Amino acid sequence: QVQLVESGGGLVQAGGSLRLSCAASGRTFSAYAMGWFRQAPGKEREFVAAISWNNVYIYYVDSVKGRFTISRDNAKNTVYLQMNSLKPEDTAVYYCAASSQSTYGSTRSYEYDYWGQGTQVTVSS
Repeated sequence: QVQLVESGGGLVQAGGSLRLSCAASGRTFSAYAMGWFRQAPGKEREFVAAISWNNVYIYYVDSVKGRFTISRDNAKNTVYLQMNSLKPEDTAVYYCAASSQSTYGSTRSYEYDYWGQGTQVTVSS
């Protein structure tokens, strides 16, 4: 079992920045690829970013490329999502997830085994 706890969400103006953190406990964090997903009201959950267990492979959805950066610190059992130049359309609940099925990272939610409870990000115009 892996427990994931997100933090760092909040209200920010368009153009601002936030850094989300996801702290993991339980089984060996470095054995898992990690991902960030988000879900806006009335919409399906969508992939945002993913990172392999060894920091080598990184993926982003096109809409956040150049603005968001995913990183991880295996010594601290934490994955981060730095979000810059935020837009109102980035407003959503953001979830981190851990995958043992695809340790090189995945854009597919069904390949993730564990999920956090989510943190709200609201970007005002």
